[in-house]
Amino acid sequence: MTAISPRPGELARIADPATGISLDELALAARNHGMPLEALRYDITPIGLHYLLVHYDIPHVDPETWRLPITGAVERALELDLDELRSRPRVSHTVTMECAGNGRARLRPRPVSQPWLDEAVGTARWTGTPLAPLLREAGLSPDAVNVVFTAHDHGTERGIEQDYARALSVTDALADEVLLVYEMNGAPLPPQHGAPVRLIVPGWYGMAQVKWLREITVLPERFTGFQNETAYRLKSEPDERGEPVTRIRPKALVAPPGFPDFQTRRRVVDAGVVPLFGRAWSGTGTVTMVEVSTDGAQTWHEAELGTPAGPYAWLSWRHSWQADEPGDYQISARATDERGETQPVDQPWNRQGMANNMAQQVLVTVR
Repeated sequence: MTAISPRPGELARIADPATGISLDELALAARNHGMPLEALRYDITPIGLHYLLVHYDIPHVDPETWRLPITGAVERALELDLDELRSRPRVSHTVTMECAGNGRARLRPRPVSQPWLDEAVGTARWTGTPLAPLLREAGLSPDAVNVVFTAHDHGTERGIEQDYARALSVTDALADEVLLVYEMNGAPLPPQHGAPVRLIVPGWYGMAQVKWLREITVLPERFTGFQNETAYRLKSEPDERGEPVTRIRPKALVAPPGFPDFQTRRRVVDAGVVPLFGRAWSGTGTVTMVEVSTDGAQTWHEAELGTPAGPYAWLSWRHSWQADEPGDYQISARATDERGETQPVDQPWNRQGMANNMAQQVLVTVR
């Protein structure tokens, strides 16, 4: 990889308190889109509404000539084309995927990057073949440590030219649920979501779900590429190594009630019983409780839980709000999973704005 000198200020990733969203960030926001929160009504997010993050460009990959080599610390290298991959056992998983940077724009001070609010999430039905049998067929070396997934996506980030590449430990890569995917919601994988083949790792934030797969390499040592060692780490100071971002923290979102003001998105509802609905998920276990607040996170009420769309997917929740008094309100929801982890009300700040599961705030006017 080639080091490219960054522009002045490129490495300064925390905005000054008085600094608004920059033109560069607006350009990122125009390329990458969130899921409109009214789409929480769908068990399976329609393809065009599922959140999207593209690090560099959407590469053009010809499915007729595409090949996937599996090399490195293996007994026998493999190379598969798309037809060979499709001939393998076919498995589908319904998976809720969330960008690791979801909620970044709400943090104070604000980390400078893709300015997500709450919408970088979606749930899709992914179809492909399990990765583990292919790795076993290749014959993992006894000293294998990491499995690296490299994409056709190419660009520079913080002055480093690179192909987007992420690694999993051998143990994580051999998990039964990890798939090499070629279909989304029953249709061929679209270009923006990684065609012809991408990786799906249920329960992990989106950075692990490598799109436009070019090669898989097994290493006898820890992978030290940019996306593992520099990006996607939880740290407060620039010189910290930090903790890696991995599995999705528990989170709940409210489907916006009533109708919106065009620009502010403040909701308007009529006084009386207001049905509240939303989704909750966790990559570290099953959501066991969702609580709803209608008074700015002062008091909480337990919601009724629905059935998950699958073992790796969100579940629905419902709550009836007796909104008798006209006025302005702030609605929030928070999830707790089976490990007892509950969403915080206050921000879990870090320099890169990663894994922010701070409880959502929905402003509502009762008329």
